Amino acid sequence: MKYLLLLLVALLIAWQWRTYRAREARKQPPPRGSAEQPINMVACLHCNMHVAASEAVQGRLGSYCSTAHRQRHEA
Repeated sequence: MKYLLLLLVALLIAWQWRTYRAREARKQPPPRGSAEQPINMVACLHCNMHVAASEAVQGRLGSYCSTAHRQRHEA
């Protein structure tokens, strides 16, 4: 009798676990508008490596990935 009760408790736990997993799977994904906006990339005039426009070093001739490349290219 006690094994039957243990089996019943185990089945109840398994059923609850499956119900919880199914409920989590049905949740809606976040709306598409909440994603971050794309980052504007620019190419370094010296080595042609692409960097974020906000991190690029601006020179007289254009954008560079570092101050060293700006100095070498503009010299």
